[in-house]
Amino acid sequence: MAGYGNLLEEALESWEYTRAGIIEELENIPEEEFDFRPTPESRSVTELAQHIIESGLMMSGELSRPDGDFRRQSFEKFIAEYAPQLREQREKARLIELLRSTHVEGNRGFRAVGELFMLQFIHRFDGQQGTRLAWLYHGIDHENYHRGQLALYARMLGHVPALTQKIG
Repeated sequence: MAGYGNLLEEALESWEYTRAGIIEELENIPEEEFDFRPTPESRSVTELAQHIIESGLMMSGELSRPDGDFRRQSFEKFIAEYAPQLREQREKARLIELLRSTHVEGNRGFRAVGELFMLQFIHRFDGQQGTRLAWLYHGIDHENYHRGQLALYARMLGHVPALTQKIG
């Protein structure tokens, strides 16, 4: 097991693993299939990638700001604040690049505020308080949820998911 300097570094390693896995799943799906959605109500591959980027930007932005509060505005207003032009991005290469670059930016922000700051409380979406670090893990879980969707989409499209390829 790797030695961690602190709890924040441990969480950031977890986020790195998750984000890299999302990128691998997207790289595994051909660009011409990025409009695929299993049902009319489901997000497409493109929309999932956009949502992961938007949510990651909101998470890292809100958790690292001194007055961060997930109840201060609606989800739509958070997206307008943190990712105003993102929905215009539809090309596979650009979405993958944004997944990488926004992850680097988020890590930079978390490291700038430091572990003690991340142990402070923030208002969650449900109005309760939780530590910023716990909500970083919530964001990582959220990304893993969507990583699983991308793996299922790959199967539905006739591809072997990237993680399955890596393990096998």
